[in-house]
Amino acid sequence: MADLALLGMAAAWGSSYLAAKTVATSANSFGFLALRFAIATAALAAVLAPRLRGLQRDEVIFGSAFGCILAVIFGLETFGLVHTTASNAGLIISLTIVMTPLLSAVAGGDDPPPLFYGAAAIAVAGVGFLTQGNGLCLPTTGDLLILAAAIVRAVHVIVIDRACRTRPMDTGRLTLMQLATSLIAFTLIAQFGSSGLIATAATMSTQSWMLTVYLALVCTVFAFVIQMWGVRKTSATRVSLLLGTEPFFAAAIGISLTSQPLTLATGIGATLVLVGTSWGRRIDNRRTPAEGSSCTTVDASNSFGA
Repeated sequence: MADLALLGMAAAWGSSYLAAKTVATSANSFGFLALRFAIATAALAAVLAPRLRGLQRDEVIFGSAFGCILAVIFGLETFGLVHTTASNAGLIISLTIVMTPLLSAVAGGDDPPPLFYGAAAIAVAGVGFLTQGNGLCLPTTGDLLILAAAIVRAVHVIVIDRACRTRPMDTGRLTLMQLATSLIAFTLIAQFGSSGLIATAATMSTQSWMLTVYLALVCTVFAFVIQMWGVRKTSATRVSLLLGTEPFFAAAIGISLTSQPLTLATGIGATLVLVGTSWGRRIDNRRTPAEGSSCTTVDASNSFGA
């Protein structure tokens, strides 16, 4: 049951890219994000209500700081989705898996095994093929924004890991503070944009509302609950490998439900990304773990779906 639930969560995360792309536009991106985070924050606050009395000062301070980084990630991802395909976005963002150990090593952490660099090279080569799906051309603006989001996600993982090693903080309350901070950021930015939160809500169709609620509840709050439950039922490595199927679902759903052509370059690129990230994840999971963090978020390498 735990495996099926986690695999279902990976499928939901994979579908989130197409769902977000269906709703978001260049004009309403920040208003859409504000609505999504408003629903997610309210729902998670309801789930965690009995634990909120124990909210600590460190959880507020560090949760707010992590939330600012999370807001940057979602801003880059959402604007990137507007300008690229859902399948490309889901595959490129998975580079976080190989970027995190590499950036951690640069920041003074343990160097990954030599084979890990091979896995990273395969994944990066796959992204190169993905951007050439329509023939020899430069990467699109959307591809580059998603790539930037993958880099910032890796930074997000490392910052949380380093900050939590010496500070005992509650996972749920820390996650809630991140969502609340991102909500405030997107609400303020949307008010100064072309479409604020209220204006966006007033113009959204029934389908857009349903997809936004799906993203907020299933891909964010339900994801948090399922992963925290799954970790207690199985090993962290098994959780990581099951959730690592997210880019496969993103590619499969993005290609099957849209008119995106499956070219030879796209097929090769998707295969290389999946092989490289999966291999890199397995290599990293075999390493002897250092002293663990006292807190984590919902698989930070996936950060609540698209």
